[in-house]
Amino acid sequence: MNSFFRLKELGTNVRTEIMAGLTTFMTMAYILAVNPGILSGAGLDWTGVFLATALAAGIFTIAMGLFVNFPVALAPGMGLNAFFAATVISSQATGTPISPAVGLTAVFISGIIFIILTVTQVRQMLITAVPDSLKHAITVGIGLFIAIIGLKNSGVMTLVFLDSGEQLIQLGSFHNENVVYTLLAVALIAILMVLRVPGAILFGILGTTVIALLTGHVNIKAALEGKTWIPDFGSMAIWHFDFAGVFEVGLITVILTFTFVELFDTFGTLVGTANRAGIMNNPEEGKKRVGKAMLVDAVAVGGGAVLGTSTVTAYVESSAGIAQGGRSGLTAVTTGVCFLLAIFLSPLVALVPGSATAAALIIVGVLMMQSVKDIDFSDMVHAIPAFLTLALMPFTYSIANGISFGIVSYVLLATIANIAGKGKYKVHVLMWILALLIIARYVFMGGE
Repeated sequence: MNSFFRLKELGTNVRTEIMAGLTTFMTMAYILAVNPGILSGAGLDWTGVFLATALAAGIFTIAMGLFVNFPVALAPGMGLNAFFAATVISSQATGTPISPAVGLTAVFISGIIFIILTVTQVRQMLITAVPDSLKHAITVGIGLFIAIIGLKNSGVMTLVFLDSGEQLIQLGSFHNENVVYTLLAVALIAILMVLRVPGAILFGILGTTVIALLTGHVNIKAALEGKTWIPDFGSMAIWHFDFAGVFEVGLITVILTFTFVELFDTFGTLVGTANRAGIMNNPEEGKKRVGKAMLVDAVAVGGGAVLGTSTVTAYVESSAGIAQGGRSGLTAVTTGVCFLLAIFLSPLVALVPGSATAAALIIVGVLMMQSVKDIDFSDMVHAIPAFLTLALMPFTYSIANGISFGIVSYVLLATIANIAGKGKYKVHVLMWILALLIIARYVFMGGE
């Protein structure tokens, strides 16, 4: 084990790596409860999504450890799972219903695109093409998008319909138990985070669940109905695809959104964690390992769809394990094994109330909001596109709209500033191509 994972060379040992892997698992295990809650609302089976989440996280995290020797874990990504659910659910109201099978097919196709972009090195070009301000704005916008989903699902935020037909957003009623328990969960997680307790989100969810069980907020009999300690793999939506349906309802924009968001989210996570683990101290070797990690991550996108879940991606929570000393793939293998063992815990996870998972979404929004400090709001060429990106995502309930307006406005403002001699802003040719495609989308497809 020492020689396979090069532990001595990386300045670590078996005990440290295993403890680091357990730490990473504890910080991201909340996805086992949150992901089924989100995707089951879009028509997928709760148990099937739970198993797909555990298996995808386990299989591809272990692959990252064995094939790349990289201390990074993967699982269905927050934000993209919400986008998946929102796409399916909102389609019911537009008259062009999108089934879960069509949604999974869109994820699978984005995975194929992702692999091609990775192998051909185009992925690296796109990352260079988009300015850092937009990359950070995308992260912040997704965080706000996730937070609004949590607020809406819990009842903390409600829509009020006026006689004129207008809608207003209001604070939910404190007579609603879900609102009270959500705020309790947010407070509990927040306190644990302030105290810097590892796995604060998970322990906050568990604490809220215990309180909900003791007070009768959770109906144990109803929650456990149909759940078994023996994994029901028959409930999984394995290879549940509808390729014809994708093109019938015109999901090209959705596919591109999955690809685009995953592109930048993964890049930031892999490079950031590699830096923290000291992997980039040797730039040449670090670049090779990050490149291999990107390929595993790309395969995981399509692989997760095959198992029946939304986009699988590298998790920034891996930095918690790295902070505990994780430096090799043994950290990832340990985390992956924990996820595989979790497939036998379906009944326990089923007891977690929706208010607790909604609180997790709100707190994840807080964490993703941190990237706003890296946006230069004193430079309007960057500030306006960044603001449009992060504001339009939650306010129009669409990640695609935010990214689209951000790209087009940046290309426009940067080009005008360059012509007027007000600055020297880089506008990559790929940004022009993306801007033209986006404009064509809104002109000919109405943004649908």
